[in-house]
Amino acid sequence: MKIGVLGSGVVARTLATGFLQHGHQVCLGTRDTGKLADLKAAQPELAVGSFSTAAEFGELLVLAVKGTAAVAVLESAGAERLAGKVVLDATNPIADLPPEGGVLRLFTEEGESLLERLQEAFPTARLVKAFSCVGSALMLNPGLPGGPPSMFICGDDPQAKESANRILTEFGWQSVDMGDVRGARAIEPLVMLWCLPGFLRNEWSHAFKLLVS
Repeated sequence: MKIGVLGSGVVARTLATGFLQHGHQVCLGTRDTGKLADLKAAQPELAVGSFSTAAEFGELLVLAVKGTAAVAVLESAGAERLAGKVVLDATNPIADLPPEGGVLRLFTEEGESLLERLQEAFPTARLVKAFSCVGSALMLNPGLPGGPPSMFICGDDPQAKESANRILTEFGWQSVDMGDVRGARAIEPLVMLWCLPGFLRNEWSHAFKLLVS
């Protein structure tokens, strides 16, 4: 597939590298292409351009930016370029405030999620929450003991979630469907739980696993 990744930080770089390793074509979108010169030099097959260029390029898109910038980045990509496309939303609504006792603070209110805000703002995009409840170091082929870890996903479009499931399986994950966009109200706060061992004990090599009888 042709994948457009919106972002230039560590999550965007990690996911772009993963897509390339699995044989996809990738274009990374950013405001400043100079920030990706090192990655481009290391992986010359990677295309780099603006947010709108990456959105135009991709058959499937990945949003991998700070939660506070998510709406603005999708606006820069252009609603007309998002229309009808699956957009994997790896963002979390982390506030620009320090953690309290190791607990991150979110800018969303009770009874809402960032995914819901994005879906409302871009109704023709087929958004799926994915890659949001683990750190970037484990996003690609986590290889943890006990088998593939669980990645919780949600979204309004069943076919879009199936696309997300196929990508997650490629990347070494077992996807767990948590319903429509409202499921993100439960998924997004998992970033607080995932980060707690890191902030408290500098432990970052873990992921969630849903066990069923």
